[in-house]
Amino acid sequence: MIGKKRKLGKKIDSISIGESYTATHIIQDKDLLLYLGLTNDANPLYIQHDYASQTPYHQPIVPSVMLFGMVSSMVSMHIPGPGSHIIDHEMKFPKPVYHNSEVKFTLEVIAMDEKEHKVTLSVHGYDVEGDEVIQGKLNVCPAYEPKSITASSLENFF
Repeated sequence: MIGKKRKLGKKIDSISIGESYTATHIIQDKDLLLYLGLTNDANPLYIQHDYASQTPYHQPIVPSVMLFGMVSSMVSMHIPGPGSHIIDHEMKFPKPVYHNSEVKFTLEVIAMDEKEHKVTLSVHGYDVEGDEVIQGKLNVCPAYEPKSITASSLENFF
């Protein structure tokens, strides 16, 4: 990693309203177990078939925060990309997602505020039946243009 140049995401002046990014995720048991282990979340609704079968869901569901984590990753890696930061969000999860499900997420730039250095993204996610499983809005601070380190490192010599 040292010495390898990493590209920053889009700066605010290169983002436009209507720009979008779509990705599909298959949520496997191994992903759920990693998430649950990392967060120390032992909610039986997420992992115990016996318990979940007695609920209106009838089977274990994917934690909504895990779905949001997938959205957060799309922001960090794709739109606006590396160097960006979610500053607030509003999410709804109208239908549960079950283990081994496929979800198609779409982020779209719906507003911009260059003065405040933020963009607003809409979020929509659908399962394979076409039912919406996540919807919301995110306010995101895109990457800042870094200042040159070498431009000021020698200023004592001039």
